[in-house]
Amino acid sequence: MAQSAPAPDSSRSPARDPGGPWATGGVMFAGVLLLVDGILAVVKGIAGIASDEVYTRINDYTFAFDVTAWGWIHLVLGAVLVFVGWGILQGAAWAWGVGVGLAALNIVVNFVWLPYQPVWAVISIAIDAFVIWALCAHRAKPVV
Repeated sequence: MAQSAPAPDSSRSPARDPGGPWATGGVMFAGVLLLVDGILAVVKGIAGIASDEVYTRINDYTFAFDVTAWGWIHLVLGAVLVFVGWGILQGAAWAWGVGVGLAALNIVVNFVWLPYQPVWAVISIAIDAFVIWALCAHRAKPVV
Protein backbone atom coordinates (compact mmCIF):
# COMPACT_ATOMS: atom_id res chain seq x y z
CA MET A 1 0.00 0.00 0.00
CA ALA A 2 1.73 3.14 -1.17
CA GLN A 3 0.92 6.49 0.24
CA SER A 4 1.77 9.75 -1.35
CA ALA A 5 1.54 13.32 -0.22
CA PRO A 6 -0.82 15.60 -2.09
CA ALA A 7 0.78 17.55 -4.88
CA PRO A 8 1.77 21.04 -3.81
CA ASP A 9 -0.30 23.88 -5.19
CA SER A 10 2.05 25.50 -7.68
CA SER A 11 -0.09 28.65 -7.93
CA ARG A 12 0.86 29.75 -4.43
CA SER A 13 4.29 31.16 -3.79
CA PRO A 14 6.18 30.07 -0.67
CA ALA A 15 5.72 32.21 2.42
CA ARG A 16 8.20 35.03 2.45
CA ASP A 17 9.29 37.28 5.22
CA PRO A 18 7.74 40.60 4.15
CA GLY A 19 10.59 42.66 5.52
CA GLY A 20 13.48 40.52 4.40
CA PRO A 21 16.43 39.37 6.49
CA TRP A 22 17.76 42.89 6.97
CA ALA A 23 14.50 44.06 8.51
CA THR A 24 14.16 40.94 10.68
CA GLY A 25 17.64 41.31 12.08
CA GLY A 26 17.16 45.05 12.14
CA VAL A 27 14.25 44.79 14.58
CA MET A 28 16.38 43.10 17.21
CA PHE A 29 19.24 45.48 16.49
CA ALA A 30 16.78 48.40 16.75
CA GLY A 31 15.76 47.17 20.19
CA VAL A 32 19.39 47.04 21.27
CA LEU A 33 20.09 50.49 19.78
CA LEU A 34 17.05 51.99 21.48
CA LEU A 35 18.15 50.46 24.78
CA VAL A 36 21.72 51.75 24.41
CA ASP A 37 20.56 55.16 23.17
CA GLY A 38 18.33 55.38 26.24
CA ILE A 39 21.16 54.48 28.60
CA LEU A 40 23.41 57.08 26.98
CA ALA A 41 20.63 59.68 27.21
CA VAL A 42 20.32 58.93 30.94
CA VAL A 43 24.08 59.46 31.34
CA LYS A 44 23.87 62.64 29.26
CA GLY A 45 21.01 63.82 31.46
CA ILE A 46 22.84 63.07 34.70
CA ALA A 47 25.87 64.98 33.42
CA GLY A 48 23.69 67.97 32.51
CA ILE A 49 21.93 67.96 35.89
CA ALA A 50 25.12 67.53 37.91
CA SER A 51 27.09 70.43 36.47
CA ASP A 52 26.33 73.25 34.07
CA GLU A 53 29.98 73.35 33.04
CA VAL A 54 29.90 69.91 31.41
CA TYR A 55 28.25 71.22 28.25
CA THR A 56 28.86 74.54 26.59
CA ARG A 57 26.90 76.10 23.76
CA ILE A 58 28.81 76.66 20.51
CA ASN A 59 26.96 79.73 19.18
CA ASP A 60 23.74 81.59 19.76
CA TYR A 61 20.86 79.30 18.95
CA THR A 62 17.14 79.82 18.69
CA PHE A 63 16.30 77.00 21.10
CA ALA A 64 18.20 78.10 24.20
CA PHE A 65 17.40 76.17 27.38
CA ASP A 66 19.21 75.88 30.65
CA VAL A 67 21.57 72.88 30.64
CA THR A 68 19.91 71.56 33.80
CA ALA A 69 16.55 71.57 32.01
CA TRP A 70 18.15 69.67 29.13
CA GLY A 71 19.55 67.23 31.67
CA TRP A 72 16.08 66.46 33.00
CA ILE A 73 14.67 66.13 29.47
CA HIS A 74 17.39 63.64 28.51
CA LEU A 75 17.09 61.75 31.79
CA VAL A 76 13.33 61.21 31.50
CA LEU A 77 13.37 60.48 27.77
CA GLY A 78 16.33 58.12 28.23
CA ALA A 79 14.55 56.14 30.95
CA VAL A 80 11.50 55.73 28.71
CA LEU A 81 13.71 54.72 25.75
CA VAL A 82 15.36 52.03 27.89
CA PHE A 83 11.93 50.68 28.88
CA VAL A 84 10.67 50.61 25.28
CA GLY A 85 13.94 49.12 23.97
CA TRP A 86 13.59 46.34 26.51
CA GLY A 87 9.99 45.83 25.37
CA ILE A 88 11.13 45.47 21.75
CA LEU A 89 13.72 42.90 22.78
CA GLN A 90 11.00 40.98 24.65
CA GLY A 91 8.81 40.98 21.52
CA ALA A 92 6.04 43.19 22.91
CA ALA A 93 3.81 44.41 20.08
CA TRP A 94 3.03 47.69 21.88
CA ALA A 95 6.74 48.55 21.97
CA TRP A 96 6.99 48.76 18.16
CA GLY A 97 4.63 51.69 17.72
CA VAL A 98 5.84 53.41 20.88
CA GLY A 99 9.43 52.85 19.74
CA VAL A 100 8.77 54.57 16.41
CA GLY A 101 7.14 57.52 18.16
CA LEU A 102 9.86 57.88 20.79
CA ALA A 103 12.63 57.55 18.22
CA ALA A 104 11.00 60.38 16.24
CA LEU A 105 10.73 62.46 19.41
CA ASN A 106 14.38 61.70 20.21
CA ILE A 107 15.37 62.93 16.72
CA VAL A 108 13.69 66.26 17.45
CA VAL A 109 15.27 66.51 20.91
CA ASN A 110 18.72 65.76 19.53
CA PHE A 111 18.26 68.28 16.73
CA VAL A 112 17.53 70.96 19.30
CA TRP A 113 20.48 69.64 21.38
CA LEU A 114 22.91 70.19 18.43
CA PRO A 115 24.64 73.33 19.80
CA TYR A 116 25.65 71.54 23.00
CA GLN A 117 26.98 68.25 21.60
CA PRO A 118 26.95 68.41 17.78
CA VAL A 119 28.75 65.15 17.01
CA TRP A 120 26.86 63.02 19.49
CA ALA A 121 23.53 64.63 18.50
CA VAL A 122 24.10 63.71 14.85
CA ILE A 123 25.04 60.15 15.83
CA SER A 124 21.88 59.85 17.93
CA ILE A 125 19.78 61.18 15.05
CA ALA A 126 21.26 58.55 12.72
CA ILE A 127 20.64 55.78 15.28
CA ASP A 128 17.03 56.87 15.72
CA ALA A 129 16.49 57.04 11.96
CA PHE A 130 17.66 53.42 11.67
CA VAL A 131 15.40 52.39 14.55
CA ILE A 132 12.39 53.96 12.80
CA TRP A 133 13.27 52.23 9.52
CA ALA A 134 13.78 48.83 11.13
CA LEU A 135 10.56 48.96 13.11
CA CYS A 136 8.52 50.15 10.13
CA ALA A 137 10.09 47.90 7.45
CA HIS A 138 9.39 44.59 9.19
CA ARG A 139 5.69 43.75 8.77
CA ALA A 140 5.52 40.38 10.53
CA LYS A 141 4.72 39.75 14.17
CA PRO A 142 7.40 40.83 16.65
CA VAL A 143 10.22 38.32 16.92
CA VAL A 144 11.37 37.04 20.26
